[in-house]
Amino acid sequence: MTKKIMFQGTGSDVGKSMVVAGFCRALKKQNMSPAPFKPQNMSNNAGITIDGGEIGRAQILQARACNIEPHTDMNPVLLKPQSNMGSQVVVQGKVLQNCKSEYFRKLKPKFMQAVLESFNRLTDSHDIVVVEGAGSPAEINLREGDIANMGFATETNTPVILVVDVDRGGSIASVVGTYNLLPENEKKLIVGYIINKFRGDISLYKGAIDEITNRTNLKCFGILPWFEQAKLLPAEDGLGLDNLKHKNIKTNFKICVLRTPRISNFDDLDPLFQTKNITVQVIENGQALPIDCDMILLVGSKSTISDLKYIKDCGWQNDIISHYRRGGFVMGICGGYQMLGKKLSDPKNYESNIKSIDGIGLLDCETTMSDNKNLSPYVGVDTITGTKFNGYEMHMGITTGNDTNNPFSIDINNKKDGAISGCGKVFGSYVHSIFNDDDFRQNFLKKITGFEIEKQSYNKNVETTLDELACHIEKYIDIDEILKISY
Repeated sequence: MTKKIMFQGTGSDVGKSMVVAGFCRALKKQNMSPAPFKPQNMSNNAGITIDGGEIGRAQILQARACNIEPHTDMNPVLLKPQSNMGSQVVVQGKVLQNCKSEYFRKLKPKFMQAVLESFNRLTDSHDIVVVEGAGSPAEINLREGDIANMGFATETNTPVILVVDVDRGGSIASVVGTYNLLPENEKKLIVGYIINKFRGDISLYKGAIDEITNRTNLKCFGILPWFEQAKLLPAEDGLGLDNLKHKNIKTNFKICVLRTPRISNFDDLDPLFQTKNITVQVIENGQALPIDCDMILLVGSKSTISDLKYIKDCGWQNDIISHYRRGGFVMGICGGYQMLGKKLSDPKNYESNIKSIDGIGLLDCETTMSDNKNLSPYVGVDTITGTKFNGYEMHMGITTGNDTNNPFSIDINNKKDGAISGCGKVFGSYVHSIFNDDDFRQNFLKKITGFEIEKQSYNKNVETTLDELACHIEKYIDIDEILKISY
């Protein structure tokens, strides 16, 4: 019988995704066949799957930790926030509809069938399914119709381990409070907890464990010290950008990224953050673009028109144009590419309630939003350096105009992608993960910077970090004991 275990957090960003990824890689090292599963995820950081759908980036990383291809069954319900009140709802990899939060709460119980179908398919083909919850099960005001945490656990009789972020403080209250807020039938499924992100002398926490045991009788499966290398792995959501603050280090080339409210697929930046002699600075609201910026990079957005309006409201459009006039480079990926054109139109309000908006105007092209979402792998050659690279497309909208006749790349079917301005300083592409390709990253940066870029293997670094994370889990977590209580 396939084993199953679920990791739920006592809050958001406690490190559940990393714990699951490391746990999965550790199980794989034991010659088991693990698979990750997250019933419901909320993230604009998504990627494509082998079956042609999309799931959260965290589950793609976890699948990689298992050495298996990502599949839509690993994240059957994905919410992609488009505003403070509503999200695009993706079910088993396909866009279902856009809906406001209150309406989604009414729909949630209907999604349980899809969740269970996906879960059962995974249990049929793997030794163990490692499940990740969302947020915290203590949000009892949201318990009705829950499919993400205890609602799923009780439906499938899955044992639950709580993950606690000790670094933010209040860890005793987090465990005891979470446990005591649950009804008795759900308490029975909580088998223990893991203390995560610990700094300092672990022996100092013994008194805390004693207190938690006295008040809950829960078992501590281990205390995980702070894992510094976690920053080398793709982040699950926008909170991950907070860990990538610019350090004032003098390098040969600075790339500035504008952080907008609906920024998405920002893991496109990860290889750049790790490239030597390149500085990547994330610009927040209220900050002007620094004068020493060499290239402005606009990445993806889940609500392109809204984020473009935000850029204008922040005064960044004038900064971008001034940077361009000084001879600086500007690049847009996916939504960022659409923003760089002359106009964006959404006549049927697929993405927002704004039907049309002028773009930044650095590319001679226009985009019209549509309900057809392009989800596909991409293999092509860039027209700047002639380097072959791999990536994927995930976008809504069709872009046309004079500059698209000077494409950024051409795929293996001779289809053109993106655009390059007449001056050769402004680039746009619909393809994500292009900087993951080591040859393209090295050649492209060498071309625009004018100096040699030390070749590094981004994917090898990810694999090495996953192995190190697995060793970290093996050293500090009682995996054998967890496997005994998995059923």
